[in-house]
Amino acid sequence: MQITLTQPAGLVASPAFSHVAVVPPGATTIYVGGQNGVDESGAVVSTDVGEQSVRAVQNARVALESTGAALDDVLSWTILIHQDADLRAAYGAVAPTLAREGAPPLVTAALVAGLGVPGALIEVSAVAAVIRD
Repeated sequence: MQITLTQPAGLVASPAFSHVAVVPPGATTIYVGGQNGVDESGAVVSTDVGEQSVRAVQNARVALESTGAALDDVLSWTILIHQDADLRAAYGAVAPTLAREGAPPLVTAALVAGLGVPGALIEVSAVAAVIRD
């Protein structure tokens, strides 16, 4: 068995980074690298933090689904928000999507001076786990 790193179709392809790492055995652990509010070409979808937040979570969902996991399988989120962005607008835009039954996931959030993608106001990463039959 080995660690598998992937760049799923539907996300920006880059030679500099992968989007997903799957670590066996037992429960499969899935690590989703930082996702911004960008489209398949890597272009920022909007100057609105709410719209960027929704797209960043959608991109995380695409990465998770490429491994057979879902948003409900996420154990931990890391969220970086530009210091000039509206935190409430960012959270309010994605809260309904992330709501689930049972205990909520762990969350680490930070306000930052800037992100690696010009124009990006938010970046999310996730760790998920799936019990395979």
